[in-house]
Amino acid sequence: MISNNNSSCSQQTKFNLVQVKGTWIRQSDQFQLAEGKLSDAKIYENKSEHGVSWTVVSPVVFTYRVIQCKNILDPTNDTLLWGHLGEEELKHTLSNCKPPKRFVVIDENVNKLYGSQVSQYFKARGVVYKILPLPTTEENKCMELVTKILEEVHEFGIDRRSEPIVAIGGGVCLDVVGLAASLYRRRTPYIRVPTTLLSYIDASVGAKTGVNFAGGKNKLGSYVPPVAAFLDCSFFQTLPPRQISNGMAEMLKMTLMKHRGLFELMETEGRKLLHTKLQVCKTRPEQEDSATAIIRIAIETMLEELAPNLWEDDLDRLVDFGHLISPELEMRILPALLHGEAVNIDMSFMVYVAVQKGLLTVDEKNRIIQCMLSLELPVWHQDCTLELVQKSLKERLKHSAGSLRMPLPTGLGTAEIFHGMIGDGILCQAHKKWTDELSSSGDK
Repeated sequence: MISNNNSSCSQQTKFNLVQVKGTWIRQSDQFQLAEGKLSDAKIYENKSEHGVSWTVVSPVVFTYRVIQCKNILDPTNDTLLWGHLGEEELKHTLSNCKPPKRFVVIDENVNKLYGSQVSQYFKARGVVYKILPLPTTEENKCMELVTKILEEVHEFGIDRRSEPIVAIGGGVCLDVVGLAASLYRRRTPYIRVPTTLLSYIDASVGAKTGVNFAGGKNKLGSYVPPVAAFLDCSFFQTLPPRQISNGMAEMLKMTLMKHRGLFELMETEGRKLLHTKLQVCKTRPEQEDSATAIIRIAIETMLEELAPNLWEDDLDRLVDFGHLISPELEMRILPALLHGEAVNIDMSFMVYVAVQKGLLTVDEKNRIIQCMLSLELPVWHQDCTLELVQKSLKERLKHSAGSLRMPLPTGLGTAEIFHGMIGDGILCQAHKKWTDELSSSGDK
């Protein structure tokens, strides 16, 4: 192809890449000289009077599994050991006479509850393993924790392609281990086993990893999904009620953004599900019970939003609802609020903004706030000041390519993303009404 740019001629040629007997060869469309394995990658060569340049287009595809299962720590259950593999991969792995190895990072509190079961599982399966309990809390979610994992992995020794690192714990544990795995040998596979409701329907199903840095939440991180996430809701049985509420905030986020049916289910069944810790209770085997349905829809809607935009190339993201103000609020008063609680306070305020902009009716606002309260979530906090709101939105503008990209509900289960900065008048009026109406609910 010949193109003219600023009166100087340049010539571009597209090359395909073909592997023949282990060697990659570039071939133009006009001259196919050899047959072999064709790559999806392309090289575009540009020649001009200034010299030669090359543009590489190399698609990167990640495949990962999200698997719901029961009794994952039962030694007769293959999921924890082999669930990340397809049929052909599993056949090849099982033909290897070498015993499998697993390096496991587990939250220290989870270890007290389930550590002996994890050990028994791997012993029963003949696995060479090491378990590293760590205090994976938001306060110490830092690079030192990542370095500790890397040092222990290096000492233990794993095959960086066939022996995935296993993370068992809440969202902080999954984030930290994911970052460590993405750094070790430039990318080592890892598996996520969430033990909290929030990590079950949020952190475990996406690609983001990270740690806090310079006073900011998740300022260091990567986009590397696990090879698999194994979801077992029986872990919820040992969670305190506050942690169940915490996870329900992320569920509520998805209902408000895109699923009216899920909102109505949470509105009518949410409080009961909170107190039963979302444990399945089927009276009719042919029907899906409320707990199963609410978890399934939350995961499906989350995956719908994440899968097409795994690396966040598109900054317009509905899943950012509740995440414009909450990072600043959460870090400022750490550890007073759990992540989902901070997200819910953010969402509660944004509902008032949506009403002020004429996007929601007062009745819809009241239903949303009442649903939040029924789930025992905080809807207001004294530290979420107008000053903090304005600062957070300015930071958002700075790091979102000059556009606010604010997701706001436009009804129950519908939403739009707004790009322009919200006027101070709307913010002030919304914040005043929010405070006047909800401050009596008290700080959580």
